Amino acid sequence: MPHLDNDLGLLIELHEQVLHEAGHPELVDVLRRFQDPDVVEDAHLVPPRGADEVAAVSRAATVRLHLTNLADERHRARSLRTEDGEHGGSVDTGDVGPTVASVGPQARDRFARMCIHPVLTAHPTEARRRAVTTALRRLAEQLDRHADPTAGPTEQAFARRRMLEDIDILHRTSTLRTTRPQPVDEVSTVLSIFDTTVFRALPRFQRAVEAALAAQDEGPVGQELPSLVRYGSWVGGDRDGNPHVTAEVTRATMEAQAGVALRTLQANVERVALTLTMDEEGTPPSAALREALANDAVTLPGEFAGIAKDSPAEPHRQKLLVVARRLEATVEGTAGTAYGDPEELLEDLALVRTSLLAAGDRRAAHGELLHLVWMVQTFGFHLAELEVRQHSDVHVRALVELLGHVRAQGARVDGHPVDDPERAARDPRVLDALARQGWPIALPELSPTAREVLDTLRVMAWLQQRWGVRCCGRYIVSFSQGADHLVAVRALARLAVGDRPLRLDVVPLFETGEDLRAAGSTLEEWLTLPTTQAWLEERNRRVEVMMGYSDSAKDIGPAAATLTLHRAQQELVGWARSHDVELTIFHGRGGSLGRGGGPLHRAITAQPTGSVDGRFKVTEQGEVIYARYADVRLAQQHLERMASAVLLADSPDVVERRERAGERHAALGERLEVASRTAYRGLMDTGGIADLVAEASPLDVLGDLRLGSRPARRGAGSGRSLADLRAIPWVFAWSMTRVNLPGWYGLGSALEAETDRDALRAAYREWPVLSSLLDVAEMSLAKSHEGLAREFLDRAGRPELTATILEEMRRTREQVLDVLDQTTLLEHKPHLRTAVALRRPLIDALSRVQLHCLEELDTAGADTEEGRPWHRALLLTISGMAAGLQNTG
Repeated sequence: MPHLDNDLGLLIELHEQVLHEAGHPELVDVLRRFQDPDVVEDAHLVPPRGADEVAAVSRAATVRLHLTNLADERHRARSLRTEDGEHGGSVDTGDVGPTVASVGPQARDRFARMCIHPVLTAHPTEARRRAVTTALRRLAEQLDRHADPTAGPTEQAFARRRMLEDIDILHRTSTLRTTRPQPVDEVSTVLSIFDTTVFRALPRFQRAVEAALAAQDEGPVGQELPSLVRYGSWVGGDRDGNPHVTAEVTRATMEAQAGVALRTLQANVERVALTLTMDEEGTPPSAALREALANDAVTLPGEFAGIAKDSPAEPHRQKLLVVARRLEATVEGTAGTAYGDPEELLEDLALVRTSLLAAGDRRAAHGELLHLVWMVQTFGFHLAELEVRQHSDVHVRALVELLGHVRAQGARVDGHPVDDPERAARDPRVLDALARQGWPIALPELSPTAREVLDTLRVMAWLQQRWGVRCCGRYIVSFSQGADHLVAVRALARLAVGDRPLRLDVVPLFETGEDLRAAGSTLEEWLTLPTTQAWLEERNRRVEVMMGYSDSAKDIGPAAATLTLHRAQQELVGWARSHDVELTIFHGRGGSLGRGGGPLHRAITAQPTGSVDGRFKVTEQGEVIYARYADVRLAQQHLERMASAVLLADSPDVVERRERAGERHAALGERLEVASRTAYRGLMDTGGIADLVAEASPLDVLGDLRLGSRPARRGAGSGRSLADLRAIPWVFAWSMTRVNLPGWYGLGSALEAETDRDALRAAYREWPVLSSLLDVAEMSLAKSHEGLAREFLDRAGRPELTATILEEMRRTREQVLDVLDQTTLLEHKPHLRTAVALRRPLIDALSRVQLHCLEELDTAGADTEEGRPWHRALLLTISGMAAGLQNTG
């Protein structure tokens, strides 16, 4: 990969120049020493130095890793420019053209009903400060300019100077946040993704699909391609364990989103309007357009007079300029001029396009005007559908309080007194009656928890009235364990908004192994409730169910979780078919390998038959968002890969192979699930595992990185409990120890128990579920390091646990290599092997620096004057390793 080598060589050269100019030639020597692959074996890699010196080394190594990531990212982006690029041009890599060709004539019909639904979240897995991300984006632009084959010496010199300037800024910019981000900061970060890439990537993606379909068409083109994408967001709506996300934050979030969406639409409408200079003589307007303009002249007399004066005899341009003025009024909320909803805007755009088509101007009708249509279909007036999430326990507490007031007032529910508020709060029939008939009490003074739950539902209703029903209607219930947890939201909504309109789609989130196994029975009971039946009919029998990858893996281990999730989806598909329900499964995948991460294209095609059916919804978070949306071409390719995978998931050939493999290897899968869960739970149920990960890793200081607004633990206390510890810091901590346990533990024992090796190898080749599972484990093991892991684990003083973990690591590595018929990890994945190898020496060196910081803190104490500089140095090593490992949370 000469381009990658050239780019990385240039960036390293510039970084070394910056370090020399800053008076730090010793850091150049240290980094060169760190790049030696064998240096990590040297226990004296970090000689006696002060905390400030160690901090400087860590910062320099972090910058070097950021530059390595940048070179790799630009290499991937440039590869997409040509059809024979390393990362495009085939079905296997998700290029939409070959995929459409492989599916054939049915592709157009499938695209007509396809919906790809990425949901951006604020989970704190992105360790980079926004200032760092911005500097890297500027560097990317100059690196592309320098690498442009048409650039002359002057242009290259300019780019080199700018890169030196930005690397110098990066070197002098702290990688640590001084304050914890607030939800409003997280909202701003997500909004910047839309401004930077998403708005431009969407029409490019749509055109790529359109071109692929056109290549397959024989005869007249069928139905026009609708927008295939809808974006969602949890940022400013996810309050599960985050007291900083309030009803007011949710309202302000949607106001900010709507402002971006409407102003972007307005700017694009004005831009397109300026191009529609065709006059009415050569391109006569339709009678409907003439009538619409006559109405505009009456309803907007001042604005229309100016438009007509500046654009005489240009009716199509005039109408679009009127649309722009109305969008401006929509932002300001001007009654009588503002659009009532996005559908009204789409009608105006359709009016202009239909008129152009009638006048014979198909090119203009299907050009930039179609991009506007796609934007409105995708973003509406709300940008991304804001979703609310709350833990089921919060609803139970609010209901117990409210039902206590019902009992105190002597009121009745469905004709019966409330004798036991605790029991009534968990009775689906009682809650269903409250949702249908309303609450028989006047609202008393409530606790902050109950008041906030009701206020959230009230603000959802207000937002829908202001920005349309799509803007904020899903309510996700974390840790859904019964029908009572789902109907509880409707009961609370009835109290909050009464009979006022609120389109509320309650989405159960099944997270633990037990909850996943009980998902079918939970939904079965929920379906019997009258409020559920009424809602189903209103929503054309569409149901959304969310599957939690993070907590299920933390609960029963990665292998058992993968197989349990697969079986749960199969059962839900059967449930949906038996009840004539259109099911959408929402995949709560994390970025890390221990939280459902890994190649998304393969994961989609591995889903059970019927579970996709043209619809795929998935969370995207942290460093995954940056990796997928840092560049317009990368964003386009990400959407293409998802669309290609969704298209393939239900193609007859893929379905036949997957079904045949699933039936053939079902018994093997069940054995692997049981054996892996037994091994994993055997470790988790051993006393002291929570203390081990806390003492072996920098877990207790992760919160000091101030990665996000949400606390690391669900409980209010700071005690060490696996139940309270969230999946993200759990995975993050294990990645720091170089064990990466959440990505593989238990799999080795399960594979070893299988004596028929040929059957295992056949299952890997034929069954996407197992191949995806083993590939994730392989990558996770490739990023681990047994020697360093032992040194971290030894810090906890639990030699028996250390021995158990390392023995399972060796077993899993041996078993994975045996099943994959390899001698080394990533042997048949050259790009991944190169990516890991590029970063590994620096990551290994930072691991040893981190060990040194932990030892110094053990001696000095974190809260002492002597210990505080070492605490900061430790945080810098964590930030650097997160940059290198890339999927730490």
